[in-house]
Amino acid sequence: MTVTTAGVKRAFKCRFYPTDAQAAELSRTFGCVRKVYNLALAARSEAFTRQERVNYNQTSAMLTAWKKTEELAFLCEVSSVPLQQALRHVQTAYSNFFAKRAKYPRFKSKKKSRKSAEYTSSAFRFRDGKLTLAKMTEPLDIVWSRPLPEGTVPSTVTVSQDAAGRWFVSMLCDDMSVEPLPVLDTAVGIDAGITSLLTLSTGEKITNPKCERVDRRRLAKAHKNLARKAKGDGANRRKARIKVAKVHARIADRRRDHLHKITTRLVRENQTIVIEDLTVRNMVKNHSLARAISDAAWREMRTMLEYKAQWYGRELITIDRWFPSSKLCSACGTIASKMPLHVREWTCDCGTTHDRDVNAAKNILAVGLTASVCGAGVRPQRSSPGGQSATKQKHPRREP
Repeated sequence: MTVTTAGVKRAFKCRFYPTDAQAAELSRTFGCVRKVYNLALAARSEAFTRQERVNYNQTSAMLTAWKKTEELAFLCEVSSVPLQQALRHVQTAYSNFFAKRAKYPRFKSKKKSRKSAEYTSSAFRFRDGKLTLAKMTEPLDIVWSRPLPEGTVPSTVTVSQDAAGRWFVSMLCDDMSVEPLPVLDTAVGIDAGITSLLTLSTGEKITNPKCERVDRRRLAKAHKNLARKAKGDGANRRKARIKVAKVHARIADRRRDHLHKITTRLVRENQTIVIEDLTVRNMVKNHSLARAISDAAWREMRTMLEYKAQWYGRELITIDRWFPSSKLCSACGTIASKMPLHVREWTCDCGTTHDRDVNAAKNILAVGLTASVCGAGVRPQRSSPGGQSATKQKHPRREP
């Protein structure tokens, strides 16, 4: 999702249905990728304890040696490209660790880790809308929800299988159709909530679909059925686990679809969007609200707003999390002494009656616009992936 002078690097994810032979080949590849990743991580961890550095080229030489051993000869049965990509992923994990962007890399688990394999252009063929991977004779049976941008060819392809057993292929392409939208003179402040997912400074409230709550009974029944199965690798327990995963997948899919529609609409209708810098990680420590906060997916919504604002030339501003948006009167500027969560409507000393959420959204917009004009009034709490301050993000204009 990177904006460049040549367009946008965009991943198109589609579901596909492999044949039995393709599923077996991909399952072997997943296992080999996990094995190589863990071997490389173990080798680098041992070197790290000796205060030595091992880079990608050294682990690549190790991979060649591993393939020649009798114990790891099975690594030669799958495409070598996903194995090399696994080594690059280890390198990336260490780079993020040394840059203090992530914790120390962890080993991949057979049961818990994501099953995926990444193929570069030398390991797949894409012709006439058909994708054929290395070591396969037939193209994948892909269900195209939408076609790839005209005239583009994927640079990398990632095949994955989720916990519900569904197969997906993600194709990274250069999308030239994404261009900045016409400049508008509209701005909106957003107050995130639980009862109403979003409250806009215009007074509009967007309902929270509460996807997890809607399917809570179905989820509880699936978990209860799983708990009754004997622990181990039995077929019945595996079937029950897949049923639980399918319910979770349904919840996540509906939530993601709703967030995409909301964020796309906000970006298209407003030139400037102002939000709060919420620390969701700390907020979910409140056990009374953790489930509802997780179901609202505020962090995922913010991520969508960030990259869509970059795509379409919009400005996203985040204000300090400690700004008293709910207690501040948007009419006279008086700050109330207390504002418990159960108070949804209050009257200021100036006589103005406020809806708590609408008032907060108006204050968020006001302080955000002040920061945009004066460059002060808010404090950045984190940096975006590209290193740019999250307080104020602007679309990098392309050269004419």
